[in-house]
Amino acid sequence: EMCEELLAAEQNTYHNTLLALRGFCSLHAQDHHRALQDFQRVIEHDSPHPNSCIKALCGRGLIRISGGSNYLTALDYITACQLKLEETIFTIKSYVPWNQRGLLLKVLQEEGQMMLQKKRYPGGSSVTLSEKSNRAVHVPNLEGVLFCWLFSPSRDAPGVFQLASLLVELDSSDEASRILCADALYQMGRGEEAHKMLSLALSRKPQRAPVLARLALLQLKRGFVQDGNQLLKRLIRTGDSSCLLPILDIFQDEDRKLLQSHCHWRALAILKGRQEGAAIKEAIAHLSFAILAAGGYAEDCLLTRARCYGRLGQMKTAIFDFNAVLKEDPRNVQALSGRGFVHLALRQQKEAVQDLISALKVEAGAVIPAILSLKPEAQGLVTGWLLQHGRAALTELMATKDLPGEETLGDLLTVAKALTQICRAAQHHIFYTDVLMANGEHQEALKLLQEAFGHCPAEDSARARLAVLQLQSRTVAGAAAPLSVLARRDEKDLAFLLNFVDTKQQQHLAQAAAQHGKVLMKGHHHEQALGCLSLAVLASRDSPRYLRRRAACLMHLKKYEKALKDMEKVIQGHGCNSPKTRAGDHCCQGFLLLALAQEEAAVQHYMEALQLDEPLALGTITNCPGRESLTKTFHKIAQYHFEKQRYEEAWKVTDYGLKIDKSSELQKLKARLKREASSCSIH
Repeated sequence: EMCEELLAAEQNTYHNTLLALRGFCSLHAQDHHRALQDFQRVIEHDSPHPNSCIKALCGRGLIRISGGSNYLTALDYITACQLKLEETIFTIKSYVPWNQRGLLLKVLQEEGQMMLQKKRYPGGSSVTLSEKSNRAVHVPNLEGVLFCWLFSPSRDAPGVFQLASLLVELDSSDEASRILCADALYQMGRGEEAHKMLSLALSRKPQRAPVLARLALLQLKRGFVQDGNQLLKRLIRTGDSSCLLPILDIFQDEDRKLLQSHCHWRALAILKGRQEGAAIKEAIAHLSFAILAAGGYAEDCLLTRARCYGRLGQMKTAIFDFNAVLKEDPRNVQALSGRGFVHLALRQQKEAVQDLISALKVEAGAVIPAILSLKPEAQGLVTGWLLQHGRAALTELMATKDLPGEETLGDLLTVAKALTQICRAAQHHIFYTDVLMANGEHQEALKLLQEAFGHCPAEDSARARLAVLQLQSRTVAGAAAPLSVLARRDEKDLAFLLNFVDTKQQQHLAQAAAQHGKVLMKGHHHEQALGCLSLAVLASRDSPRYLRRRAACLMHLKKYEKALKDMEKVIQGHGCNSPKTRAGDHCCQGFLLLALAQEEAAVQHYMEALQLDEPLALGTITNCPGRESLTKTFHKIAQYHFEKQRYEEAWKVTDYGLKIDKSSELQKLKARLKREASSCSIH
């Protein structure tokens, strides 16, 4: 009321002062609208009074905080500081209540920091250009001039320096305000003053990470590398590298590059000198600083840091760094091979093989030395996995005429060639030969084979491949011999090799091998005969005739289970065969099942044979296993069914058993069956 009476008087000597005072009275009374009107009239006055303008700016800034316009609040207080710092300090201490002063200081600190980080005007401001132009229209006098002068791109740092100076004066113990002041001095090019202010702050709190980080950069910038290293080491000990993130937005580009290059160089120097855990951790910290200084991506630093994590056993973290590089450069050889080695250490076979093959495809010359630098055990694991993968892919290619995934024959050639360079093992040369053959490069395959194994290889696999490659220029019988030897040792490998032989040649091979096997069987050379007959079976694609012969050979060698599998294939293929042929096969199957003590199944096959051709079956049984012996087996199975009260099955077995031999035991069992089943028909 007093202010209003004085303003109503004719004398206007203290008009602006009274408006400012009334504005604060309204502000304290929570009448923000009226307070803003009074403050605005003071600021827009044609002949502004500086002290009154400062009060009005401070008051309007408080109102803007309550409206969420923190950036505009900072502008008001910077303008006030530029007019008269001492008066601004006095106004805050006199007119801003204690319960609002803490919030005001925090808002001014945060906004000043964002201005230095260029997260506010100019560029990235939350206040739009239209808003700024509107403000300039509304305040044509003092505010319009100061706005254009203060907040051009070159005035951010000086304005924030004034704001920080105000904050320091209001609370000299507040470290954040001193750091803000030092940052503003740095951006103004007054590095020495910034260094003194930060040194003073550090003397009060020696382990403050934000201060250590800023001082380290300033020392490096001044050329004091040793001091910079010591400060960085102290920063690492605090364990707070996150403080670098806001600082990097304040650093100039050339200083960020300086920090990046220095930290990278320092990390390499540490790793070159020592390899214990503590040194590696220190190197990782320096590399992390370098990566942050580069904006989050620095290829060399990320690769080196990933390897360091690998040495410490932090495999997942290492993969994260390799992934960061590969996200930017998917064909980066060091990242691909490095990640592959991490997967190797984790025993993740699929992922390791995938990465190493990708790296070999890009630059095998860089990957092979890296593999050779591994320990022998790790090298063996790498080559074993690569060979296993390549062999599986090639086998699928030959079976389906298509490769899985995105792989090509060219990729397999790359892998095969690399394997022979990493380790000159026979299996690697064999694989390389197979890939060349699959690619149609028969002359290259022959040349490689002869260079690796000579013209007369001792290795069975090599001899077999040489036979296939020379099949056109030599007799089929000559090719069959080495292939038969391979058949005895590795049927799967032989089946794979036959993919390179055309159908007509396979038929000739089967005939020649079967003929030679027959001769060997007559001479009782069953082991050698088995190889020939296996070749005949594979080359003929499971011909029943050759399966029967091989089963007979296996029976002589007492390999009944394998013989049984052959006969099962024969019987499964029964179709147009005569009853006589089928009866003979069932007799053979029955004998094998007896040999394996599977008596019930054996009886079933013998009954099937008797049903198909009884004279042939009886003749075969007489020769082997003998009528009396087989009749005992029939009696045993019939007795078993009888005890289980399966009378129909028991009757059937007994009936067929009596066809083989009129055993008294079977006749007694048949009589019992008649008595037990007199109440029902079992015929």
